[in-house]
Amino acid sequence: MDLDVYTAAHRPDWDRLQTLVRRRRSLDGPEVDELVELYQRVSTHLSVVRSSGQDPALTGHLSGLVARARSAVTGSHSAGWGDFARFFTRTFPAVLYRLRWWWITASLASLAVVVGMAVWLVNDPRALAALGPPEMIRSYVEHDFANYYVEHPGASFAAQVWTNNAWVAAQALVLGVFLCVPAVYVLWANAAALGQAAGMMFANGKGDIFLGLILPHGLLELTAVFVAAGVGIKLGWTIIAPGHRPRIQALGEEARAAIAVVLGLVVVLFISGLIEGFVTGWVHITWLRIGIGVLAEALFLAYVFIPGRKAAREGETGDLKEAPQTAPVSG
Repeated sequence: MDLDVYTAAHRPDWDRLQTLVRRRRSLDGPEVDELVELYQRVSTHLSVVRSSGQDPALTGHLSGLVARARSAVTGSHSAGWGDFARFFTRTFPAVLYRLRWWWITASLASLAVVVGMAVWLVNDPRALAALGPPEMIRSYVEHDFANYYVEHPGASFAAQVWTNNAWVAAQALVLGVFLCVPAVYVLWANAAALGQAAGMMFANGKGDIFLGLILPHGLLELTAVFVAAGVGIKLGWTIIAPGHRPRIQALGEEARAAIAVVLGLVVVLFISGLIEGFVTGWVHITWLRIGIGVLAEALFLAYVFIPGRKAAREGETGDLKEAPQTAPVSG
């Protein structure tokens, strides 16, 4: 067999198959049919070229092309950097954007609880005294609150904070499926605890210390918790009011999107944990500490409302539904 002639005759098929494989996520029906036909045809070409034994490099090229085409046709999938990049540039920000009103509402409601609790404690000495003995409150205000951020080495403290925050966020998200109520409770308990801390600090003239130590990591950390709670509440609400979709289908779609949120928040909380472990208690310039926290929060919001908005408008929902086992065909 004249391999050069064979290659020249079939090169257009190989190039076309390679093009279709690269565009596999956006193929229409006829193109999917063409992909399947070319996959079968090029598989035959590979057998011919391999049996000739004349060109190992060409055999390797066709083997890789056929393997990628098989993956596209059968729906099999192997994780890679492309999937990783797609998740963080499209899937995760898109689901955050799509569900933005749920977690924005959770944020505003929680902040209202924090502010309301703090104002109540500042203006009602009896309510403040009910939190504990005066010695305990004095110790907390004068020492314990600030010391919390420096009493452990930065690395171990960051890991501890990350684990704790991930657990709180997971509770808020997963428990939402039980008709919203447990997620709302987790959100309330977290906001009430923060409000109590703020009330004790402000009532004793330490409000600047409170804000200076909470804002650097707290902006991003609390946003992550609010996102988890908002998505959890959305899960519960989907059971109550699935809309035009069957209840099981709606819950499945939203649950898969929630998995995307869980995976993404692991990274967000890791970043906030690093800030809390290495910035909050160790950077002694207050404006710099707060500036780092504001910058992290601004970058997160920009991430949601720029690439997230774009991906959502292009049809990305955040649903991590697996590819079908066989490729659809037209007609």
